[in-house]
Amino acid sequence: MPSIIIPDDALEESFVRASGPGGQNVNKVSTAVELRLDLARAGLSERVLERLLKLAGRRVTQHGVLVIEAQEHRTQDRNRQEARAKLDALIAEAAKPPPPPRRPTKPTKGSKERRLAGKASRAGVKRLRRDKPEI
Repeated sequence: MPSIIIPDDALEESFVRASGPGGQNVNKVSTAVELRLDLARAGLSERVLERLLKLAGRRVTQHGVLVIEAQEHRTQDRNRQEARAKLDALIAEAAKPPPPPRRPTKPTKGSKERRLAGKASRAGVKRLRRDKPEI
């Protein structure tokens, strides 16, 4: 599979304040990363772009910008690495060819016979459990 290279001008990073726990640090430091990829300038093939749009879902804006957020870590650098890793994983998944369609198969004659024999034996067990009328 050929490697996909995203041009730097298609990417835009911004740092915002992270939500959630973090004490005083969360109110002072903008550590969360918002990575934006302009899909029109990304240079992806139509097939990869189509699958990427399907995989990304609501993370793609109306203007065709993929937004990835990372705020797990306490430092900008770690969150930046995580956002890039998420983007790489998403593009790698989109670049995989789709699986071939499933071909329906028919059960073999032997499997049909085994299934019917099993049903007959269960029916026999249940028949023996029935109340027998007293004579």
